[in-house]
Amino acid sequence: MTDFGRATLPYCSFVRPGEERARVGVGVGTDVLDLTAASAARGHVHAGLFAAGSLDPLLAAGPLAWHEVRTFVAASLDAFAEHLSPAAGVELVLPFTVADYVDFYASEHHATNVGRLFRPDGAALTPNWKHLPIGYHGRAGTVVASGTPVRRPSGQTRGHDGTIAFGPTAKLDIEAEIGFVVGAGSTLGEPVPTSSFDDHVFGICVVNDWSARDVQAWEYVPLGPFLGKSFATSVSPWVVPLAALAGARVDPPRQDPEPLAYLQDEDAWGLDLELEVIVNGTVLSRAPYAQMYWTPAQMLAHLTANGAALRPGDLFASGTVSGPEQGQRGSLLELSWNGSHPVLLDDGSSRSFLLDGDRVTIAASARLAGGRRIALGQVDGQVVA
Repeated sequence: MTDFGRATLPYCSFVRPGEERARVGVGVGTDVLDLTAASAARGHVHAGLFAAGSLDPLLAAGPLAWHEVRTFVAASLDAFAEHLSPAAGVELVLPFTVADYVDFYASEHHATNVGRLFRPDGAALTPNWKHLPIGYHGRAGTVVASGTPVRRPSGQTRGHDGTIAFGPTAKLDIEAEIGFVVGAGSTLGEPVPTSSFDDHVFGICVVNDWSARDVQAWEYVPLGPFLGKSFATSVSPWVVPLAALAGARVDPPRQDPEPLAYLQDEDAWGLDLELEVIVNGTVLSRAPYAQMYWTPAQMLAHLTANGAALRPGDLFASGTVSGPEQGQRGSLLELSWNGSHPVLLDDGSSRSFLLDGDRVTIAASARLAGGRRIALGQVDGQVVA
């Protein structure tokens, strides 16, 4: 169970044993604070936002309410002892209703590796990659809570001999990502500039965007990911507010060529985060988010550049987080170089891609100014046949 200390104060939705009704919670150390009960008992002005047990009303309430609630919780922790329970003793559920889901492709290291693997005779990066944050629209209905079993998907593939077949994927993979949870919506037809990022984005979560690489390789030309991605996306049960990450903000890598005006980011929205990829208890990599080429503010600006409206509960993810070193890659596709160099697990077995029964954990942390690290939670999932 993640220990959040008393400063991060991430939000969740949880169910007590023997109950069916969900409650809104806040992570305090290894406990969960019942914010639904605590705010009602204190008669807080925003208590009604937590009555339904979901973060949906809080997300829609906007930045002023986010600040007021966080200030109230931080100032009242010592008075809330009766409303604390061990987080290990409750069921953590999907904390918000996912409205739309978009996945980006923001790591230059990941995009370069995938290009070399999928297009060995062409340029590693497509001509547009350094001009815009590439992304695709996924399925909100298959975004699932951490701990949900992931059934091995089937799809159409093309063999080395050109044979077309349909069946279970042989190349089930993970993608270690950071997700950004939208709170306040926007008006249809009005783009959201990079400078308004924190007016709309409530916080972050940890994402595992499961991928069927053999299905993806056959179907993604010319329109991009489809069945190879849409079967499951797991998210951590904790949503960490942007306010908790103020000390983790850093300058992103230099962008060349200079982005067009609508993508220019005056604020430093790089984040010094690390994602740890664990398969069956073996740490396979530690991926550095600070290396991401495109910032989340640029992703949001591009997502809305055509006037697409934001809604509370929209989720957009960074794409696989990978660094320049072997031990910094956020997918098995890269770690095993598409199966040509299987990775070793602590039990002596090896993996190119996931087998039925494998357990995957992606845990994230942030490094704040001064070097102190804070935990951001983790997302878990097990493959079933």
